[in-house]
Amino acid sequence: MIVLGIDYGDKRVGIAKCDALMMLATGLDTIVRKNDSMKQLAEIIASIITKYNVEKIVLGMPKNMDGTLGERANKTILFADKLAKYTNVDIIFWDERLTSKAAHRNMHERGIKTGHNKGKVDKIAACYILQSYLDSI
Repeated sequence: MIVLGIDYGDKRVGIAKCDALMMLATGLDTIVRKNDSMKQLAEIIASIITKYNVEKIVLGMPKNMDGTLGERANKTILFADKLAKYTNVDIIFWDERLTSKAAHRNMHERGIKTGHNKGKVDKIAACYILQSYLDSI
């Protein structure tokens, strides 16, 4: 089963997918949002789902540090609702707290500057989200 991991953001959306054995998450792409159209983004992700025969989506849920849902989480829920209209796959919300920080740390440890590589940060964050899900099952 192929599972897609998504780190949803206002400017960029990181995408990762797993291998067929559901053991390893790999960064796939970063979609740079040129406008605020959730519809356009949902259509792009729907085409990725078709291309890779994705059967499930793990969508990062940006919870506050105390576990509550804020404005960013509400935007993610709205996006999930829009995405559900374009796909027939299950969408699972997954706690994404500190994934961007972990992605920054990962890049720093490898000597990669994050300032001009923000797209890589989002793709790596999507990997962390998906890998966390895969490890839990």
